[in-house]
Amino acid sequence: MQHTCSICGTDYDFVWKEGTPLPKNFPFCSARCKAADLAKWLNEEYTISRPLPSIILSDTERELLVELGIDLDDEGS
Repeated sequence: MQHTCSICGTDYDFVWKEGTPLPKNFPFCSARCKAADLAKWLNEEYTISRPLPSIILSDTERELLVELGIDLDDEGS
């Protein structure tokens, strides 16, 4: 099956059999692209467009987000 890397746009063969682990770099074509995607998250180039509904967050997750300064009740962020 062909898959396109969302970072570099390279088309590559995606080989996987049900019941086995996904390839270690999936959904990217390489470790370099996987690291580039992580860097974008860490540099806040990607954002979540709206607050996460509290019903899908555990109490621990909610507390951690509040500690990070994320206002879960603010609909404007």
